[in-house]
Order: sequence, then C-alpha cells, then structure tokens
Amino acid sequence: MQIDIKGRNVPVTDDVREHVERRLEKVSRQVPEFARLELELFRERNPRVADHDVAEATLYLKGITLRARDASPQMLHSLNLVTDELARQVKRDRDKRRRRREAHAASPARTSPAPTSPAAG
Repeated sequence: MQIDIKGRNVPVTDDVREHVERRLEKVSRQVPEFARLELELFRERNPRVADHDVAEATLYLKGITLRARDASPQMLHSLNLVTDELARQVKRDRDKRRRRREAHAASPARTSPAPTSPAAG
C-alpha cells in the first residue's frame, strides 16, 4: 500500500511517519498492494476548538473510496483514531464483498431448462 502523508501548516516528522506505518500494518495486509492512502494532517486555527489537531485519511481501492476524519487535542491521538476507523471500514468492506461472493456462489445456476420436444403420437 502506498502512503502519502501531507502536513498543512504542520511538520510531518519521521516519528509521525513511523507511527502511521506501524498503525496501518494491519490495514495494509487486508488491502491490495496497489491501494493508495492519502493522509492529511492539520491544525484548526480557532482557539475555541479544543480538538484542534485533525487527521483526515482517504483510502483509494478498486471500486471504492474510504474516508475517515478525526480530531483531538494531540496529533498522535488523532492518528490513532483515524487508523482505527479506517481499519473498521476496510474490515466491513471486505466482509461485505465476501458475503456477496459466497451468496453468488451458493445460489443455483440461472440457466433455463432445456426445451422439451412435444410428444409424438
């Protein structure tokens, strides 16, 4: 999985990158290798907002895009919340696809019966 981390007026340090990669190991095993994750980190400028450190994640998969956004007073906590939410969404999508695949395989073939010839008499 390709991970792009952007910081909007927030420095993206190596510690943050390592933390993100460590937290997303579980998700990366569940998605194909061509999946792309964009993670954007920024700080709300409004002083009245207590949860000012925001993390937004967008995961692009084949046929679906998953998004998660969380805010908290600390950036690492926001990252933890976002990665947990993304893991839940990926698991839900995989289970949904698996159920559809199993239901489709279990249903009888939808072929029309062979035409019968009228009885010759």
